Amino acid sequence: METQDTPAANLIFDSHLDLAMNALEWNRDFTRPLAHLREREQGLRDKPDRGLGTVCFPEMRRGGLGVCVATQIGRYVKPGSTLPGWHSPAQAWAQTQGQLAWYRAMEEAGEMAQIRDLEGLETQVHAWRQYLAAQAAGEAPPAAPPIGYILSLEGADSIISLRHLELAWSQGLRAVGPAHYGPGTYAQGTDATGGLGARGRELLQAMDRLGMILDASHLCDDSFREALDLFQGPVWASHSNCRALVPHNRQFADEQIRLLARRGAVIGCALDAWMLVPGWIRGVTTPASAGLKLEHFVDHLDHICQVTGNALHAGIGSDLDGAFGREQSPADLDTIADLARLPGMLQRRGYAPADIQGILHGNFLRFLRGAWGQSKS
Repeated sequence: METQDTPAANLIFDSHLDLAMNALEWNRDFTRPLAHLREREQGLRDKPDRGLGTVCFPEMRRGGLGVCVATQIGRYVKPGSTLPGWHSPAQAWAQTQGQLAWYRAMEEAGEMAQIRDLEGLETQVHAWRQYLAAQAAGEAPPAAPPIGYILSLEGADSIISLRHLELAWSQGLRAVGPAHYGPGTYAQGTDATGGLGARGRELLQAMDRLGMILDASHLCDDSFREALDLFQGPVWASHSNCRALVPHNRQFADEQIRLLARRGAVIGCALDAWMLVPGWIRGVTTPASAGLKLEHFVDHLDHICQVTGNALHAGIGSDLDGAFGREQSPADLDTIADLARLPGMLQRRGYAPADIQGILHGNFLRFLRGAWGQSKS
């Protein structure tokens, strides 16, 4: 059994990181050390997490996060909405295209590599396993490989038409969450109610035809049920936790977890503090006052395993720096590299080595091998 808690001992697959959003809207240069990012934000007050970020490429590499799902996000908000976002679908689309341009720039710099298919996935996994094995053996490894990323869209409001969905597919988009917060164009999200509507059903049918992955995170209960009834393709939940531990509609009820498991889904648990412990009040509660630790994150992983009866459907979808930083993360987490401590925590709870590796990366790799091995593309 691997017992190392030190960074880079294991490959980690993170199923939800808002990298481009942070780079463009938070103006963070992820190629630089985290201390540099935090220092440059000292004195800024435009966002609550200034100077408290947890993510950058050096810390991802230090923690063994060699493969991730990286998002595009651009919400369209109708007049009267209090949610932040763009005032037309065209503006939202343009925002996601700008985010795509940043990912392309990172590819050109050798920092990232887009994964579009099974061959690309296996190439990245092999490169990272070789790199991490060299580190574990105490050998001087070659330069770290680029971080492999699968492109996902969080909230589909920026998809102006089905033609734009097909264009996004050609650009490498492989997963779509139809909704984010509130009412959406194609589905209803967190804190909203209602089903998909005609446009939502058309979107899911087109996703099915293209072979896209449906991301069930953020779907309200009504849209969740309708989406899973209609959509016949692969389903995952990139960043969701358990309603039994933190009562809120953003979380999955046990029956939803069981339904996702029956569809072969993997649920990536998130590290946003209010999703980890009940009673969190934004701007008031602190990680220290709540006693919030990484063990609470493991509680949600463990609950999914207990509900499904195995460890095949739990994974990591950290959502770190998803518009929050250390002020809204476990108190014992300083950077994303601290996810490398999870194997020791799971081992102490009695998880077998194979199950630990499944949670770290194996479950999502198995999911993608199944989904892309039967790709309709």
